[in-house]
Amino acid sequence: DAVVHPDDGAVWFTDPGYGSLMNYEGKKGPLHIKEAVYRIDAKSGKLTMVTDEIHKPNGLCFSPDYKKLYIADTGASHYPDAPKNIKVWDVVEGKQLANGREFASMNLELNGETVAGFADGIRADVDGNIWASAGWVGDGYDGVHIFAPDGDRIGQILLPEICSNVCFGGTKRNRLFMTASTSLYAVYVETQGAHIT
Repeated sequence: DAVVHPDDGAVWFTDPGYGSLMNYEGKKGPLHIKEAVYRIDAKSGKLTMVTDEIHKPNGLCFSPDYKKLYIADTGASHYPDAPKNIKVWDVVEGKQLANGREFASMNLELNGETVAGFADGIRADVDGNIWASAGWVGDGYDGVHIFAPDGDRIGQILLPEICSNVCFGGTKRNRLFMTASTSLYAVYVETQGAHIT
């Protein structure tokens, strides 16, 4: 996934390496760059690794004020010890990351047991809430999980299939679009996307 920082036009992106792991997802072969988070300078085109403190970085988004960067970790798909969570870093001078920490766990108490799937694509709303596509568990879990700025889960939009990505759109940026296994869903929400990414 990729986002653009408006101050300098730099492109920030994650590379979880999935396209090289099997022919089903791309073309099986060696990884040419490390599974990490990168920044491409808009002027020079220079590629810089900004953090590799995450197993398989996937979806990412900035906070509304661009002072934080949130990243979904899907490393548990290949690394048994990897947490199923969303991490957050402080953005320093618009070019570096510092103070990486867990923002939210994807663990959920469901029918008397704790289950955990993955967050994939993520977006922020104008209030600083993080909307995460989620799945790989089933009924009562798959869809979108919404987290308050302090990391508490404050809501869910349940879908009958895995949700892979989310995006705010529409003329008021108050329509949430959700890509899923075989479908595209949309719902109007009582907030707006923080910025266009």
